[in-house]
Amino acid sequence: MGMFRKRMIRYPLLYVSILSVVTAALLCVVNIWMGLIYIGVAGVLLYYGWTVEKNIYVETEKHIESLSFRMKKVGEEAFLHMPFGILLIDDEYKIEWANPFMLKATGAESLIGEEVFQLSDGLVSIAKPEELRETTVTIEERKYRVYSKPEEKLLYFFDITEQVEIETQYFADRTVLAILFIDNYDEITQAMDDQARSITNSAVTSIVNEWAAEYGLFVKRVSSDRFLAVLNESILTELEQGKFSILDDMREKTLQKNLSLTLSIGVGAGTPSLIELGELAQSSLDLVLGRGGDQVAIKQPDGKLRFYGGKTNPVEKRTRVRARVISHALRDLIQESDQVFVMGHKNPDMDSIGAAVGVRKMAEMNQIDGYVVLNFNELNGSVQRLMDEIESKSEFYDKFISPDEALSLMTQKSLLVIVDTHKPTMVIDSRLFNRTEKVVVIDHHRRGEEFIDSPTLVYMEPYASSTAELVTELLEYQPKSAKVTSLEATSLLSGIIVDTKSFTLRTGARTFEAASYLRTHGADTILIQRLLKEDVDTYIERSKLVQTVKFVKPGIAVACGEDSRIYDSVLIAQTADILLTMKDVSASFVIAHRQDGLIGISARSLGEVNVQLVMERLGGGGHLTNAATQMEANSIDEVKEYLTNAIIEIVEGSNEQ
Repeated sequence: MGMFRKRMIRYPLLYVSILSVVTAALLCVVNIWMGLIYIGVAGVLLYYGWTVEKNIYVETEKHIESLSFRMKKVGEEAFLHMPFGILLIDDEYKIEWANPFMLKATGAESLIGEEVFQLSDGLVSIAKPEELRETTVTIEERKYRVYSKPEEKLLYFFDITEQVEIETQYFADRTVLAILFIDNYDEITQAMDDQARSITNSAVTSIVNEWAAEYGLFVKRVSSDRFLAVLNESILTELEQGKFSILDDMREKTLQKNLSLTLSIGVGAGTPSLIELGELAQSSLDLVLGRGGDQVAIKQPDGKLRFYGGKTNPVEKRTRVRARVISHALRDLIQESDQVFVMGHKNPDMDSIGAAVGVRKMAEMNQIDGYVVLNFNELNGSVQRLMDEIESKSEFYDKFISPDEALSLMTQKSLLVIVDTHKPTMVIDSRLFNRTEKVVVIDHHRRGEEFIDSPTLVYMEPYASSTAELVTELLEYQPKSAKVTSLEATSLLSGIIVDTKSFTLRTGARTFEAASYLRTHGADTILIQRLLKEDVDTYIERSKLVQTVKFVKPGIAVACGEDSRIYDSVLIAQTADILLTMKDVSASFVIAHRQDGLIGISARSLGEVNVQLVMERLGGGGHLTNAATQMEANSIDEVKEYLTNAIIEIVEGSNEQ
């Protein structure tokens, strides 16, 4: 506009006019008539040029004035009626001015003088200059994206309700895949005739179809013991709110028909890729089966897991087929290796040592050198007495080596066997994983989120009483080139006795069969009794821990050690066992400082409370009736508060199902 007002065209006209005057003067000097004719023609043309320039200027001025008026009017109209909100606030965060959009959005006649925080709590952070510059708030059930201009003390509100609804609908409609597996279908139906099996199939299908119809998901039976379910995120949310009631329905309704069928479900969610969903669902199902079944695992692409169910003890398998298959596979791996190294968990117990002795024996049976990796500084109590017995009365004490010795001996052809744990952070020395690609895991704990990366062979049976029981079964199918000695059998049997509390907890028919096999091979029960004896000081320490017991819920006892004292991990576990034998105690938890600087919790249960789920909330794991965790915390009271919250969450969640 400034260029028009300067009338830039005048300057060329002025130059032409001056040039015309000079030219006319020169022509008049040369020839008067030619000069007069030139003056006449130039005068007409210059007059026309100046007239046109003046008219253009006048018209332009009129257009600019009209345009300015329209722009001002439109600006005022837009400022007052634009489709987003504006708030002007003062230094005390009170509203000085609001445009009509904000008045309409809040339903108020005036907002002047009110604190901006009264519109929404979410504005507390964004209104202050040192905080966020944008956020999302809810006003009168509508969503707004708010942008802050602290320098001008302005807040802009953009209505994003429809966008949020579309996003919510998108995430709610995302596909979810689930695989349903009847845990013990083959065991239940193998002895049935065709008619009974058909009735059982119909009953199972009816239960699943009724559940699917209730929640609106598609289910297709793909084999005798497996279903495929297709649903979306919103249905999955409903199922989680109902704690997957089908687990209880399947267990209770089949029990009414004298069938003991349970259901395991693996769910894949959180990605639009159908291939990835299928892989997540299968991975979740594998994890559930590794934890004993009768539960649900939901897995996201980032590896996050949510578990439901797991309220019952895993059902003991009625066949030795799996044990024989695993034993033969392990035999082949041993024979293909130059050496076998067996490693348990930190602060080993009798089960870990006994299982390690048994696996080392398998290597000997296959005429391969076997070693047990042990941190000799972590031995205490009964484990130390067992090692003293092995040192004085056996020929294989030199097969117990330190982690550093193992690292120097291992080669790429060596086999590493992990017993009584499946968590890489729990093993004696994780450096051994880097020395060989062949890793075998043998464990009786329910599988947790943390797991050893890419093991060659996994034998996890949560129904088993102990890892020593599993190893004993595997021993029975190994070559008979070397006989199990009395001390080796005693080591294995001591592991079973300790983990079953002398055959009172988690004891099945297979447990007694394993014990019978070991007794036949000379297991010395008198020696075991001597190994498991405790001194008077330990008894007194345990009694002092028992004196601190408090009930956080009916039947749930919690005992705490002193903040100023360090307690042996075995003592903590023994105290939890003792509490469980007392009247009106269905679950026990003992909290105390450990020698490794962490605060440990040992948990025991008679089965009414799933202590594994409680411990998993605090980063640990274990069994339904036997679990533990270790935590970094400032005090016992802090850990007790965490534990109490986890107990309430699990117990109340279980009661809702």
